[in-house]
Amino acid sequence: MTIDTPETSGGPQVFSEARYAEVERSEEFGRLRKLLRGFVFPVTIAFFVWYALYVVLSAYARDFMGTKIVGNINVGLVFGLLQFVSTFLIAWWYARWASQKFDPLADELRHEMERPEVTP
Repeated sequence: MTIDTPETSGGPQVFSEARYAEVERSEEFGRLRKLLRGFVFPVTIAFFVWYALYVVLSAYARDFMGTKIVGNINVGLVFGLLQFVSTFLIAWWYARWASQKFDPLADELRHEMERPEVTP
């Protein structure tokens, strides 16, 4: 089986399934996967805990969440707005992290894969 992939210089380039399997087993791919998981899993867990805290406080600490800060703005509204802020901050952080650490390694691996196959 062969798989078509877009090539930066023009038309599709065809890779064999064996080539994909070879790259997947490589040490570089393992490092790339470990690097991604090392960022994504902790950040996802932290965000989930932060979101769950908001939900739990909204359900069980109504007096606290209803505490007015300024005028009609209460703690619950601030926490809710901070959910949006934290989402955008995580997206920004990931984009910076990926462009500095992940993308260069992924590009190296892609270029390695695009090398012509040596057939015996």
